[in-house]
Amino acid sequence: MPKTLLKAVSGAVVLGALLALPRYVESPYALHMMILLFLSVSQGQSWNILGGYAGQHSVGHAAYFGVGAYTTMMLMHTWQIAPWFGVWFGMALVVVVALAIGSICFRLRGPYFVLASIAVAEILRLSAINLTTLTNGAEGILATDLPAFRIGGRVVTEFLTKVPFYYIGLVLALLTLAITYWVQHSKLGYFLQAIREDQDAAHSLGISISRYKNIALVISAVLTSLAGSFYGIYVGFVDPPTVLGLDVSVQIMLICIIGGMGTLWGPVLGALVLVPLSEALRSNLITEALVQVGLVSAESRVGLFLKENLAHAHVLLYGILVVLVILFMPEGLMGFVRKLASRRKREA
Repeated sequence: MPKTLLKAVSGAVVLGALLALPRYVESPYALHMMILLFLSVSQGQSWNILGGYAGQHSVGHAAYFGVGAYTTMMLMHTWQIAPWFGVWFGMALVVVVALAIGSICFRLRGPYFVLASIAVAEILRLSAINLTTLTNGAEGILATDLPAFRIGGRVVTEFLTKVPFYYIGLVLALLTLAITYWVQHSKLGYFLQAIREDQDAAHSLGISISRYKNIALVISAVLTSLAGSFYGIYVGFVDPPTVLGLDVSVQIMLICIIGGMGTLWGPVLGALVLVPLSEALRSNLITEALVQVGLVSAESRVGLFLKENLAHAHVLLYGILVVLVILFMPEGLMGFVRKLASRRKREA
C-alpha cells in the first residue's frame, strides 16, 4: 500500500474512532479527559504557528486565551448573548489586541521579546483584577447555565452532558490542526521559517519581517482566543489566575516544546504527555502508584509530604520535564521519534 494512502486510511480510522467514542464511552471522567486533550492540542497548535514556525517564543499567550474567555463569558453573563455569538466578538477584540502588541513587541528580539510578552499578559491580568465593573475582579465570572443551541427555532443540542463539549473540542482541535497544516505547506509558512532561521537574511531576500510576524501573531492569537472561549463555556467560570496567569502561558508553550516545535504532530504528542501528567498530579495518582508499588510508605514522612505537596508542584515538574527534554531530546518527542525511525531504516 502506498505511503500516502496508508496515512489517509490511518487518519480516517482514527477520526472515525474519535467520532464514535461518545457512543461507547459513557464515563463523564473519560470524556472530560478527552475534552482537556482537545483543548491542549488547540492551544499547542495555536502557539506553534508563532513560536514554532516564526520562531517568536511568546510567553504571554495567556493574554489572548484570557481575552477570548472573558469576552465570551462577560457577554453571556451581563448581556445574555449566547456564547456562539460572543466567540466572534472575542476573536475581533483579540485581532485588535494582537496587532497592538505586535506593533510594539516585534521591535524586540530574543529574550527582550519574551519579557515583553510576559509583561503584556501581566498587564491584562492586573487589569482584569482591578476593572471590577467589567470583569468582577478577583471573584471572576460564573455562568453555568448555557442556553440551548438553536438553528431557526429548532433545538440542535442542549448542554446537559459532556458529549456536546466533546464534539466542539474535537472540531476545534481539527480546525487548528488543519490551519497549521495549511501554514506549514503555504508560502506564508516558508516565509515564517525563513524568519525563524535568520531574520536579517530573510529581510535581504525581500521578505517583510514585520508584516509576516504580525500575520502569524494574528492567526495564533485568534485560535488561542477560540480555545479560551471554549474553556470558559466548558468550565463555566473564569477568573484572572485561571485564564490570564503566567502558568497558563507556560503550559501552552510547554505543549510544543515537549512535543516538538515547528512540527505538525508535535503539539499533539505534547498534549498526550502533559494532560495525563497534569491530571495525575492533581489527583495524586503518582503518589498512590508509588505507595502501591512499595517504593513509598503511605504513613512515612516522604509519603505524607508527597500526598500534601505533589498536587501543587506541577510547575516544578514541568520545569524538570523541560530540562530533560532540552538535554536529551532538543527537538522534542517528534524529533526523537524521527531519529528512531531513521535509525531503524539504516539498520534495515
